[in-house]
Amino acid sequence: MTGSNTIDLNPEMLAAAAESKAWPFEEAKKIIARYKDADFPETVLFETGYGPSGLPHIGTFGEVARTTMVRHAFRVLTEDKVKTKLLCFSDDMDGMRKIPDNVPDRDALGPYLHMPLTSVPNPFGGDYASFADHNNAMLCRFLDTFGFDYEFASATQYYKSGRFDEVLLRAAERYDEIMAVMLPTLGEERQATYSPFLPISPKSGRVLYVPMKHVDAKAGTVTFDDEGTETTLSIRGGKVKLQWKPDFGMRWAALGVDFEMFGKDHQTNAVIYDRICNILGGRAPEHFVYELFLDENGQKISKSKGNGLTIDEWLTYALTESLGLYMYQRPRQAKKLYFDVIPKAVDEYYSFLGAYSRQDWKERLGNPVWHMHDGNPPAIDLPVPFALLLNLVSASNAHDKAVLWGFISRHAPGVTPATHPELDRLTGYAIRYFDDFVKPTKVFRAADEVERDALAKLSDALGALPQGADGEAIQNAALNVARRIERYQDHSKQSPEGGPGVSVAFFQMIYQVLIGQERGPRFGSFAALYGIAETRALIERALAGQLAA
Repeated sequence: MTGSNTIDLNPEMLAAAAESKAWPFEEAKKIIARYKDADFPETVLFETGYGPSGLPHIGTFGEVARTTMVRHAFRVLTEDKVKTKLLCFSDDMDGMRKIPDNVPDRDALGPYLHMPLTSVPNPFGGDYASFADHNNAMLCRFLDTFGFDYEFASATQYYKSGRFDEVLLRAAERYDEIMAVMLPTLGEERQATYSPFLPISPKSGRVLYVPMKHVDAKAGTVTFDDEGTETTLSIRGGKVKLQWKPDFGMRWAALGVDFEMFGKDHQTNAVIYDRICNILGGRAPEHFVYELFLDENGQKISKSKGNGLTIDEWLTYALTESLGLYMYQRPRQAKKLYFDVIPKAVDEYYSFLGAYSRQDWKERLGNPVWHMHDGNPPAIDLPVPFALLLNLVSASNAHDKAVLWGFISRHAPGVTPATHPELDRLTGYAIRYFDDFVKPTKVFRAADEVERDALAKLSDALGALPQGADGEAIQNAALNVARRIERYQDHSKQSPEGGPGVSVAFFQMIYQVLIGQERGPRFGSFAALYGIAETRALIERALAGQLAA
């Protein structure tokens, strides 16, 4: 997902792209329509915004990943004839309105409340000069690791260097127009003191939310009371910043932004951003509003609360591509973002990757991996799914990759860490994920009499299979056992012989009793990988009461 690679522009793919309904293409087409009556600018600018008030979370990364997908779709639709740039903008001049919950020694930050985030000391130690510098570096480190092509921008640097001065002077000239947009959106008490300009106090260094006594557009100054003293400041050079809503529109106007996406919590304010951008002489960019990520309790993920997953946490347990897939899928649908979603995301990624080579161009452009890999997905053979690896770890209690590879190599001769490095990478993830999230929740239960009889018969059926029986043969043997037990008959289904089918309760029982989990992958696949003899030994241990507490 570099956003700057050379693109294969073959005619068949271009024809499919013109018709594609994949959401990145739909958004890219809006940018093209924006310039239907005019030439493209020298560079079409894609922007993402980031508030460094807390440690970066995955929602922040999601904006960059998704924007990169739209940028790539735009490059394809324009046959890569238009320069593009992705600007990752940090609002690091905002005042620290509250102390985040997830920082060490919260009390030490108390004296710095309401100071710009770039003036707040770094609570994490190390070489970073400020809280914002530390959090900005964390974001950039990850984006660099993932290979994004972007330019990082700091609001503090842009304000102090004068890059916003021209538009800030225009804001002073059109102060009344901006106020006319903002005041109707505020309550009566806030209206009385509101100003789009926020001066940085020369006394305290804090961002001041105070009314303006005078705005002098000609001189480029604002006058206000600072702790009882009437003070006049230039609006140039970072001595004054804008409130966040006017700041959005100002930035769009100053930089000429063509596309920006943001979360649903910004949706009602988008019209305000647009109007202020237009007042300041700019043209509002194309928007894409995505749904918010939720934690396991359905609460919005917050940087300051530290709920949900961090970038580093996801990457401890899964490859970056699985995270890219999660960002691509259903961006307008609210999704829970916590540890339980990781295994499914991993296996879905490899499933999409495996299907890609068999698809025509229309299908490929609707396949997430095309968008995630800038149109060039890798060819990877993965003989064992991640979910199956997790259950193998669970059954074998493996604590190192060598144990897992013993099972894998026996199941798939010739498959080794050297021949399948991607699978080797996954074995490490599987062990870490199991140790931290599966093992603590494992609850084995004892089998009742019906279940004991079923497991004994299952063991006998497995023992009767020929040596080297594959997963399909094992699955069929298990089904044949269940079909003869009334508890596990499903009369809404039909067996190949015309009798009742098998209820999912049979396989749920197997995993609850043998693995200590509610669910598992296809039993035949698991037993083939784990080994028939090992599976029968596991059944024997369960029947002997050695698994359940």
